[in-house]
Amino acid sequence: MASTPKTRPTDADPVAYCAALPTPRRRSVGAALMTLFEEVTGEPSVMWGPSMIGYGSVPHTAATGRSSADWFVVGFSPRTAAISLYGLQSAPGAAELLACRGKHRTGAGCVYVNGLADIDPSVLRELVALAWASEPTGC
Repeated sequence: MASTPKTRPTDADPVAYCAALPTPRRRSVGAALMTLFEEVTGEPSVMWGPSMIGYGSVPHTAATGRSSADWFVVGFSPRTAAISLYGLQSAPGAAELLACRGKHRTGAGCVYVNGLADIDPSVLRELVALAWASEPTGC
């Protein structure tokens, strides 16, 4: 029997979540990213689990090939140590954009930046647009 992923859409309000973040920097980052992602995707912000904000929804297939629950197409989390950007690195052209336009590191399906000043806003907007328009891979 397949287990249900812990990270699922919730009824929590993403605006309230970002407004309640403990530091002004994280509140500002959350608000700015919500605006950018909503403008680019045309979708409303949805809380996924306790700390991720996602856009869109697609069936997720695990690395094992087993199909599980849905996952968001693109999203972010304004975490303490770094901003996590989900679903952006696998889009066609994403690696080239990241290599020449922003200080970042990557993980399993995620791009991490220390702050919004570390990545060119037009590049971030283009990355979100590329990921949104391409075949979603999840995080």
